[in-house]
Amino acid sequence: MASDVLRRALVDTRDPDPRPLPDRVVDLLCRVDAPPRLAAHLRLVHDVAWRIAGWVERDYPDVEFDREEMLFGAATHDIGKAVHPNELCGPGHAHELAGYELLYDNGVEARFARFTCTHGTWSEPGLALEDLLVCLADKIWKGARADRLDDLIVGRLVAGGTRGRERWAVFAALDDLLTDLAADADLRLEFQARHPVHTAPHGARRGA
Repeated sequence: MASDVLRRALVDTRDPDPRPLPDRVVDLLCRVDAPPRLAAHLRLVHDVAWRIAGWVERDYPDVEFDREEMLFGAATHDIGKAVHPNELCGPGHAHELAGYELLYDNGVEARFARFTCTHGTWSEPGLALEDLLVCLADKIWKGARADRLDDLIVGRLVAGGTRGRERWAVFAALDDLLTDLAADADLRLEFQARHPVHTAPHGARRGA
């Protein structure tokens, strides 16, 4: 049974009014009575990922990527923090495998569940574009940038298309997108901080 504070985090429409999570993710978060701050964080990253996916589809329509996988990955990347809520406000990687197991145990296919383990490992070789884009959303939601991650994504967009593209032009376009997304970082941080770490509305701290 979901708590009232969790339900508020799932439907909060205050600025920046992130779009709702997929129904399947909402049902799962309610079933495990996830921390409200986790729900808020997943909404924010999912919303940013939605905007990134739209940019790729619009400006690079010949680049193949699985939008459904990417958006589900963004919506669930930190879901293991429902099992390890201490990692909402502090460091730790236990939530990664715990998230994969939680999703798998609830019937989620491995190709959708993998993002719980890959969202923090963008420097590892061989990650798909979808994984890199989830990593990007998980950084830029709060205005953070990683030059190497940006460079990897630019390389995939240049190499993955059927049209010749200048690398500098793709980098400039990505930089413009990320600058625009970062402009609302403070609003997102405020939105997340409004929702407590615990289901009881006390002890709220800024994190995730």
